[in-house]
Amino acid sequence: MTLQNYDFVIVGGGSAGCALAARLSADPGNRVLVLEAGRPDYPWDVFIHMPAALTFPIGSRFYDWKYESEPEPFMHDRRIYHARGKVLGGSSSINGMIFQRGNPLDYERWGADPGMKSWDYAHCLPYFRKMENCLADPGTGWRGHDGPLAMERGPATNPLFGAFFEAVQQAGYPLTDDVNGYRQEGFAPFDRNLRRGRRLSAARAYLHPVKSRPNLEVRTRALVTRILFEGKRAVGVEYSPRGGAPQQVRAGKVILSGGSINSPQLLQLSGVGNADELAALGIDPVHHLPGVGENLQDHLEVYVQHACKQPVSVQPQLKMWRRPFIGAQWLFLRSGPGATNHFEGGGFVRSNEDVAYPNLMFHFLPIAVRYDGSAPAGGHGYQVHIGPMYSDARGSVKIKSRDPRVHPALRFNYLSTEQDRREWVEAIRVTRSILAQDALAPFSDGEISPGPSVESDEQVLDWVARDGETALHPSCTCKMGTDELSVVDPATMQVHGLEGLHVVDASAMPYVTNGNIYAPVMMLAEKSADLILGNTPLDADHAEFYRHRKAV
Repeated sequence: MTLQNYDFVIVGGGSAGCALAARLSADPGNRVLVLEAGRPDYPWDVFIHMPAALTFPIGSRFYDWKYESEPEPFMHDRRIYHARGKVLGGSSSINGMIFQRGNPLDYERWGADPGMKSWDYAHCLPYFRKMENCLADPGTGWRGHDGPLAMERGPATNPLFGAFFEAVQQAGYPLTDDVNGYRQEGFAPFDRNLRRGRRLSAARAYLHPVKSRPNLEVRTRALVTRILFEGKRAVGVEYSPRGGAPQQVRAGKVILSGGSINSPQLLQLSGVGNADELAALGIDPVHHLPGVGENLQDHLEVYVQHACKQPVSVQPQLKMWRRPFIGAQWLFLRSGPGATNHFEGGGFVRSNEDVAYPNLMFHFLPIAVRYDGSAPAGGHGYQVHIGPMYSDARGSVKIKSRDPRVHPALRFNYLSTEQDRREWVEAIRVTRSILAQDALAPFSDGEISPGPSVESDEQVLDWVARDGETALHPSCTCKMGTDELSVVDPATMQVHGLEGLHVVDASAMPYVTNGNIYAPVMMLAEKSADLILGNTPLDADHAEFYRHRKAV
């Protein structure tokens, strides 16, 4: 067993890990190692670089860790499938490429918790700008233009998008200039992590431009099996390279960036977590920290689908005989149907007047098809992806074995709370009111899913329980904070009660944000890099943002 020394070892070459690697290695005096359990993101791999091919990696053992939840008691004991990226770039290499900051009031909620003031929106906004290169922004001051995360705004030129944006206004909901700008509430074309028709993963944005640095090393197919401790200090990790003997590396600081499933799993395997539960599995506790793996949050979603009586959807692109032509157009010209993720527009609304900011998210697609490419509706169609954004349901991630290759038990507890169930009924009601507007009448040939037989509140909830699937936003299992279930110190990102061990990924979020979580994770990584390096954080910007209700 060999032993090597680094200043930083980053466990996980996913979204946060790539950003950290770039920022921490910018100082040539820092020796940085990234250990990624998945495969390289080969430049020739069309399945992860062509935006329209996003359905192919999901469910594939080559790209996806293929997690499943435990039977969900409020969803007819279904096991809910959870795709997680098994490749450099992590889930940013297989996700839907949608860039959404979340609502500013998400971060006001973060900052209102004890010890969390430095994570309110004023302190997060400068880091959003730092990482962004928003090509569509005309210079409003809300967006960044010099960062590594280039994004293209969805053209949303298909006539179904035009009809949908007209329908939302007919239903009484506004348009907005930019869901990531002054006002999130409303509907607009979406920013997407694409550049010149190609997916821009975290690896492509942050890691590849700096991979030639002599002080940065990236090892793929390297599964970290435990954290090495000397007393209460993390001093390195042990990992298993594919086909090789276990290796150990020592580091001044160990940073976990494996995501909301792997980071708590590795902590528990290494003796950090609920001491009684670990002892029951034969693991010697290093540090009793009961919040590890608790507070699991996610977004559940369903698809409300309509048949389309005009031949204007993108359904013909599903035909097998068209795929070679679509692939060739993308390969040689970076254009055509292969150059879009099709999630080109949508929006955020409040389901009732009691909520302070939008609690529903909509993605509109000019096709009727499931996210993983399965079960397409026959013929032309369109659909809305809909789900509540800040459910109060909470779950957990708990290891079942001392073997790091055994997936942990995931319990999300979807639909387990009164708020969750009420907002789901409201969500379907709002969606149907939009899709029933006159603007879509020339296109609609009737609701396919859930269909007219699903009408009462009870029927709606039963359908959601039977048909709902994850929006792939697991988070909050090693949350920042200062209460008894917090895992990470918000001032340093260090694990409470331990030295030399940090967590920087979606698991550190205290509450899931309103929208897709890739952008918040990248912001968190950017700010955490400064905290870990001891740099002075960027100055807070107290720019006033849109509020439905005046602050009191």
